[in-house]
Amino acid sequence: MIKHGKRGFGEVSDRTITCRDCGEAFTFTAGEQAFYAERGYSEPQRCANCRAERKAQRAASGYDGGSSGGYSRGGGGYSSGGGSYSSGGYSSGGGGGYSSGPRQMYPAVCSSCNKETEVPFQPRNDKPVYCRECFQERRSAAPSYGSRY
Repeated sequence: MIKHGKRGFGEVSDRTITCRDCGEAFTFTAGEQAFYAERGYSEPQRCANCRAERKAQRAASGYDGGSSGGYSRGGGGYSSGGGSYSSGGYSSGGGGGYSSGPRQMYPAVCSSCNKETEVPFQPRNDKPVYCRECFQERRSAAPSYGSRY
């Protein structure tokens, strides 16, 4: 439900949605609606408990896809109670790694020690490629510009 104010800015009110799994009604708060709209998510079809249960089942079956939740684009997740910005079915941060099998590796010759090695990217002639040992050596010798995180 969008109500239009004086200047056309939408004013959103809390909505009650029925969970498709357990049939319980849950509140989809105005803050959650803004969060979902900002990120292009569709409205939830399950309550926070059913989303968490479903997420746990996916993780247990190995289907989590290496991410940390159904919607994990950094930022904070929302819970469906009280407009809190903490947990719930949609988690924050994380991600990385794909569980689609072994990583594609490409043969290369280290630009530093000339040792044959494999790298996880297609080497190009215009950039140096280093074996694991030389890469680590160069990384530790490089100046540090503040904290990584």
